[in-house]
Amino acid sequence: MTILENIRGPRDLKALTEAELDELAEDIREFLIHAVARTGGHLGPNLGVVELSIALHRVFDSPVDRILWDTGHQSYVHKLLTGRQDFSKLRGKGGLSGYPSREESEHDVIENSHASTVLGWADGLAKAHQVLGRTDHVVAVIGDGALTGGMAWEALNNIAAAKDRPLILVVNDNERSYAPTIGGLANHLATLRTTDGYERFLAWGKDVLQHTPVLGRPLYESLHGAKKGFKDAFAPQGMFEDLGLKYVGPIDGHDIAAVESALRRAKRFHGPVLVHCLTQKGRGYQPALEDEADRFHSVGVMDPLTCEPLTPAGAPSWTSVFGDEIAAIGAERPDVVAITAAMLHPVGLTKFAERFPDRVWDVGIAEQHATVSAAGLATGGLHPVVAVYATFLNRAFDQVLMDVALHRCGVTFVLDRAGVTGTDGASHNGMWDMSVLQVVPGLRIAAPRDADQLRAQLREAVDVSDAPTVLRFPKESVGDPVPALGRVGGMDVLHRSDDRNPGDTGHQGGDGLHRGDDADVLIVSVGALASVCLQTADLLEARGLRCTVVDPRWVKPVDEQLAPLAERHRLVAVVEDNSRAGGVGAAVGQSLRDADVDVPLRTFGIPEQFLAHAKRGEVLADIGLTPVEIAGRISAALARRTHTDEPKEYGP
Repeated sequence: MTILENIRGPRDLKALTEAELDELAEDIREFLIHAVARTGGHLGPNLGVVELSIALHRVFDSPVDRILWDTGHQSYVHKLLTGRQDFSKLRGKGGLSGYPSREESEHDVIENSHASTVLGWADGLAKAHQVLGRTDHVVAVIGDGALTGGMAWEALNNIAAAKDRPLILVVNDNERSYAPTIGGLANHLATLRTTDGYERFLAWGKDVLQHTPVLGRPLYESLHGAKKGFKDAFAPQGMFEDLGLKYVGPIDGHDIAAVESALRRAKRFHGPVLVHCLTQKGRGYQPALEDEADRFHSVGVMDPLTCEPLTPAGAPSWTSVFGDEIAAIGAERPDVVAITAAMLHPVGLTKFAERFPDRVWDVGIAEQHATVSAAGLATGGLHPVVAVYATFLNRAFDQVLMDVALHRCGVTFVLDRAGVTGTDGASHNGMWDMSVLQVVPGLRIAAPRDADQLRAQLREAVDVSDAPTVLRFPKESVGDPVPALGRVGGMDVLHRSDDRNPGDTGHQGGDGLHRGDDADVLIVSVGALASVCLQTADLLEARGLRCTVVDPRWVKPVDEQLAPLAERHRLVAVVEDNSRAGGVGAAVGQSLRDADVDVPLRTFGIPEQFLAHAKRGEVLADIGLTPVEIAGRISAALARRTHTDEPKEYGP
């Protein structure tokens, strides 16, 4: 039995010897490599925090002491040390979350997996402890990448203002977020990394000078009085101390004894302390260390020995299609530039960056800055493409509204991982963008249904110079092409029950639809759910109901031709991979009311709730976004309507 198998909680760590702790660290790395290879997940970040996590749980008494993890994708070791060692269904339905989860353990505090928030949490908890007279410790672990976020510095400004409030900030400095950390802070931390001899030099000086007769002690006291300037010359941690934070470090984050010593010193200080730990992302796994892109930040199911993927290669991803097309556009248009927030590779900008390194900027974990900077780029005569995950654009809503839209800037936002993402859990689902952005005047939203439409609509988006545009697509692989039978207004018609081509004009009205041969159901298909809508139409037709399926392509604004088209159907159904609250269905409903069209409307989307982690298909099934469920509800609605419309007979 391994030492890890005997760990049932943090208390079991207290009695381990130094040799046993080293063995435990090896056990954990071996476990993680094989467990994550079976399920996929965040491997590199967790391999880098093994010793740091052990030290934290030996020095502090969780859950009485609150250990807070920023982002949380480095919390696998924390899970193992707090009694959660069944990783067989990691990130799967019914299994462990890939992030901290309050439902799983009392040792978990923050479930939000968005970066740069932990210092705000820590500030609030420390204030609560002070007001309530509690002496428990608050420890916040934040990566150097997350320190590039503005929220982290807003929190630091407040934390430093109260010099008598105990709070321990642990900077896990591995020089990376997804990719190498960039910016002025990264340069500052790099300088600190190169000056780890400072504390040893100061300790040596104290020992030598205090034992030097006559002049020794006065000289040491003079040097100690000039400590600030001396430290800035040899180890410029003054930035943190100028804020009012006691600085400890840099510490070798893979030396358990050294980390424990630093944490115990910080624990005794009655004010905010920053402990700077140097770690290595992917430590202990050579393939991860050799991966220069992201050190195996996140991996799929793979062979742990060869690192070869064990799932068959399928269709290209939406991300790769975007990456190829934006690089092609960049070659044609020198005014097109790109911005991302610490996600150059995950959002598909690798090829663009390789070909046009002077036209791409990674601003760190700073979506707000990315958006305002894009407004400046557009005003300067360029067309910026801001590529982020859909869930992260929520953080920059005010900047989209007031800096980009108000100034009518031609900025294109490309939202990867839109809709249900599945295994990464509640905070990673991109299920709010089409609701939040509905209120932005002048903004247009495109939801491509296949790869061809993604390419076409990306080009349409970057052609807009006087308003913001948004292109959103999901995480899954791109499916087969979904051809259009014709077009009504700006909408593609994907299906007609009578199999007539809506593009033919011989026996049809000017809008391309046969007048006098109306159908029962109009299905408005949003984005990648086109195949679901077409299967739904097939099921409805098998029940004798005639259907039209249209793809609006641009879901904001609602196409002017949708209302007259809806008027020739008994019911309209909108199917979207977005929250039902305020989404495309709500916008379609408002459009129909504005046009005085009273056709009943049913919206099928994501309920207003946080979704449990599972595979995308499982989540869609759980929330009713399947052809069988949608067809059944539409049939029931029409049956109720038919029953209501039947003439009633009254007795004499």
